[in-house]
Amino acid sequence: MIRFLAAFFAIAMAAVPVSATTLIDNVEGISIHRDGSVDRFAAMVIDNEGRVVELLDFGDKPTVKVDYREDGRGRVVMPGFIDSHVKLMDLGLAQLSLDLTGTTSLDDALARIAAYAARHPDRPWVVGFGWDQEAWGTEGLGRFPTAAELDAVVPNRPVWLTRIDGHAGWANSRALTAANITADTKEPVGGRIIRAAGGKAPAGVVIGTASALVEAALPPPLAEDRDLALHLAQELLFAHGVTAVADMGTTIEDWMSYRRAGDAGRLRLRIMSYAASVDEMLLIGGTGPTRWLYADRLRMGGLELVLDGTFGSRGAMLKADYADEPGNRGLPRISGTQLRNLMSRAALDNFQVAIHAAGDAANEEALLAIDELAGDYSGDRRWRIEHAQMVDPADMALFAKHDIVASMQPLRDVSDRPIVEARVGASRLAGANGWASIAGSGATLAFGSDAPTATPAPLAGIAAALGRADTSDEAAGGQMDGQAISREAALAAWTANAAWAGFAEGHFGTLVPGEFADFVVLDADPLSATPEALRQISVVETWVAGQRVHAIKQ
Repeated sequence: MIRFLAAFFAIAMAAVPVSATTLIDNVEGISIHRDGSVDRFAAMVIDNEGRVVELLDFGDKPTVKVDYREDGRGRVVMPGFIDSHVKLMDLGLAQLSLDLTGTTSLDDALARIAAYAARHPDRPWVVGFGWDQEAWGTEGLGRFPTAAELDAVVPNRPVWLTRIDGHAGWANSRALTAANITADTKEPVGGRIIRAAGGKAPAGVVIGTASALVEAALPPPLAEDRDLALHLAQELLFAHGVTAVADMGTTIEDWMSYRRAGDAGRLRLRIMSYAASVDEMLLIGGTGPTRWLYADRLRMGGLELVLDGTFGSRGAMLKADYADEPGNRGLPRISGTQLRNLMSRAALDNFQVAIHAAGDAANEEALLAIDELAGDYSGDRRWRIEHAQMVDPADMALFAKHDIVASMQPLRDVSDRPIVEARVGASRLAGANGWASIAGSGATLAFGSDAPTATPAPLAGIAAALGRADTSDEAAGGQMDGQAISREAALAAWTANAAWAGFAEGHFGTLVPGEFADFVVLDADPLSATPEALRQISVVETWVAGQRVHAIKQ
């Protein structure tokens, strides 16, 4: 493994040119600002630190000495995309495990699990992700899968498979035994153990905080596994034109992986880190956010607080019962009092707070908590709500009151549309996925993917935000009606707004003199493409700090 890693990294670093003053010319340049305004340019000069020196119009000459020239071949150049909600290490580790995304039936998933187990007989656990019972069959499986069904294909080793939303897991009997989950196991706060019909025995799926019971029994990834996972995650993101991410839920193990990569010169992605807990926030940051490290590639600046779950697992907190499960209003992971206490602890040392809130009740709780605490913690806080997937229209105004960031994931939102409608009913969709409504309230939109639960594909996310379906050019119905935003606003949400949302403005996010030259080269202009054409645009190259980190083979 170590020799494999060394060879892998040597190849990756050999492709990165030495920094020098460089002229990138013959381009259709675009720089997007927070207000959606666009500057056009024909060439760009980058200094030996990787920062933009000047933007040039057609026919203008550089005012500084240039060492190298790159011919842009008339292609579009724009700021690198910033994914505002990623679980970076999970994205990388997912590349090293069983992938069940795209399975079309329970039998399809079981066949893939059996094949994977056969290919890896030496692994003590079979670990994977990406199953979605709602996608199994034309109307879904109609239930959660069971441990017995897993036992039929892998009876002799523990199996643990995380659902596509990351908020539930499917275990076989060996895994349940390893986790000591029995008929007598009490459900933790914010968690649920699905029981067998007519009894108390665990059926095989656990939701919310109950997943931690199984995860505690899992063999932890080795340091070299994490290092390879980070490398793979960077390569995947660069291939989609992503040059920076907000990493939600950073653990101390994640942070040390990032530091090892930075120390070795292998950290090329920019990471705005949000700690997984107060303890980890204080362990990493101490008395406040860290400084920017590795030429502005890494900073721990905030804390993620998970208030509820997701609609797919019926964990999103709702104001009324789930339409397809009366009596259930979701799974609060922490109480309102705990939320406020944790927010206060973070704000006390000027850490930024990011609150995961999917359902309308969770969003109301998060908005009210911010409203209550804003008076005690003044200044530039940039409170964040992650997902904001369903917001009561009556609560929309609170987004603007404190300049709250709504960190949303359009591509995942449109793919989740049928699930949300099935969970709450068509009559309650007025506040679902309200990109335009939230932006219209005066809040700041920052877009992302929620990878690995969805593909980190910004161009497809922009197409989705234009009010279109996830895979076609047909107008999305139901909850998408009236929520289309402009191309300029969508591009800003993936670039300048996303940087501002993580206190990174002035460092990266726009192509202006003084900021780092993080950019993508595209084969078409996203400002003039149809939504369907947007999904077909290719990322030809990706550059970070004036260095090429990805290029497709010509």
